[in-house]
Amino acid sequence: MDLQKAAVTQRLARTWAFAVVRPQSPERALEIAQGCLDGGVDALEISFTSSCAAQAIEAVKARFGDELLVGAGTVMDETTARLAQMAGAQFIVSNCLSEAVALTCNRYQVPYAPGCTSVTEAVRALELGAAFVKCFPISNVYGPSLVQLFKTPTPWMPLMASGGVTLETCEQWLAAGVDCCGFGGLLTSGPAEKIAANATALRSLIDGFRSRS
Repeated sequence: MDLQKAAVTQRLARTWAFAVVRPQSPERALEIAQGCLDGGVDALEISFTSSCAAQAIEAVKARFGDELLVGAGTVMDETTARLAQMAGAQFIVSNCLSEAVALTCNRYQVPYAPGCTSVTEAVRALELGAAFVKCFPISNVYGPSLVQLFKTPTPWMPLMASGGVTLETCEQWLAAGVDCCGFGGLLTSGPAEKIAANATALRSLIDGFRSRS
């Protein structure tokens, strides 16, 4: 039996890096997706800050199927969560914690990663069934040191970083023990060839670190 929530959560942790996409059109989302996939990054989050987010998710799933893991970002309410899931989103990411979104995701067995800024808030997210705790916006402020701020008192807490992670700092985040990372401009700017080159460099860093660990 393929346990959807567990399988997607494990795949996100395995790939570690995913693109955070705010496309102007479904066609641009497809171009970014192709670049990421060509470079070995097989996951992306399409943000609902874009008016075409649902259509972009549908387009990417139709084109790439199981080759790519596709999630929805900036999901702040249960209606958007369900719309994203019906469009094909396989995981849900938000900039804040919402009990209503958590319940909707759990009901349909979709992994949920809410943005949290404190241990109290993060533990509440786990109680509500979150698959990852998104360190947002504090990953930009604290850098890799924030991982231990959360994981020292709660070492079982699965953390997602979003913001502040670069090619230069990637290995620091890996060494700190963050469980997955979202990348914006690095994996979304320029033509597909540039995105593929950046994705290849990122994949090489991740795989190289893991082979030494």
